[in-house]
Amino acid sequence: MKFIKVGVIGVGNMGSSHILQLDKGEISGAVLGAVCDGDEERLNWVDQQTNNSIQYFQDVDQFFNEANIDAVIIATPHYSHPELAMKAFSKGLHVLVEKPAGVYTKNVLEMNKAANESGKVFSIMYNQRTNPLYQKVRELIQSGELGEIKRTNWIVTNWYRSQSYYNSSEWRATWKGEGGGVLLNQAPHQLDLWQWTTGLMPKKVHAFCSTGKYHDIEVEDDVTAYVEYENGATGVFITSTGEAPGTNRFEITGDRGKIVIEDDQMTFYRLTRSEREFNRTYKGGFGEPECWKIDIPISGENIGHKGIIQNWTDSILNDTPLLAPGEEGIKGLEISNAIYLSSWLKDAVELPINADLFYEKLQEKINQSSFKKENVSNVTLNVQGTH
Repeated sequence: MKFIKVGVIGVGNMGSSHILQLDKGEISGAVLGAVCDGDEERLNWVDQQTNNSIQYFQDVDQFFNEANIDAVIIATPHYSHPELAMKAFSKGLHVLVEKPAGVYTKNVLEMNKAANESGKVFSIMYNQRTNPLYQKVRELIQSGELGEIKRTNWIVTNWYRSQSYYNSSEWRATWKGEGGGVLLNQAPHQLDLWQWTTGLMPKKVHAFCSTGKYHDIEVEDDVTAYVEYENGATGVFITSTGEAPGTNRFEITGDRGKIVIEDDQMTFYRLTRSEREFNRTYKGGFGEPECWKIDIPISGENIGHKGIIQNWTDSILNDTPLLAPGEEGIKGLEISNAIYLSSWLKDAVELPINADLFYEKLQEKINQSSFKKENVSNVTLNVQGTH
């Protein structure tokens, strides 16, 4: 059987999970070949938890020059994703990068260019694309069952995080270390799904971000964004890490009805005729199109992170189409960058955004920061049960 040797850079919350999956043989066609992390204690942890022969590196350049691997999973803090990916491509390695693709679109564009020129398989850890629920809503929309989209609303506040989560690492929830908060760490999944399922990218964003509203952090933990689309549709995106219990409700309204996703269930309120056609022809004054409430059956398993790693491996070995091509990581990032920029400028912004202006404003946030994080524990957290 053919197989690839995979290296993992970063033994944090996600990297440690990927390492164990590879070491236990949970990814068909892939074996763990090397691990890189600047923290010797974390490398010792890997050595104690794994059973296979693995190369260990503390220096990234040494890792890329000496590791006997075919591919690499990048699970480091956000800023480093594009730089490390480009180094990997230059060494002829296939790349799977954790979300988000980066912090700002300017260098993610460079990463995508390097990926395209390398000819290597490039994927991003948008693991919620493996969820049959979102695959089904995408199928319904793309097939035309919903008609032309009029409105999208997503409230996703079930990303609750305690202060201890933010204190688990020095870099987390800082402009310099992470580059943002809930938009860049938790909500990238939904920002990606928002455009992936609907096939729509906003053309204008007007947003409001509250920094440190519920936690002792300097980045946003509460966001409300209003968007406009090219076809005249509008949308609202709300997210927070400070609400318990939280909500995760996604509504998409179209000319032929409305789809609602909540509590892992999908309901299609399907009109028997086009609303636009009904509006033109109905003569009875009060009235509306007949609507059928349909509970859409969902089959299949949400295989999450493991599913993306397996799909990436299968693409390398068998040319299987990628579920989450790495180049598409810029789409959700473009939306989050626009939300930040709108909030900072206190005005609506057009997409694509001015990448240089965003970078300039981000550097201002970093340079003007006087935030000091207290009680940092520097622990690796168990990510089981999270997205």
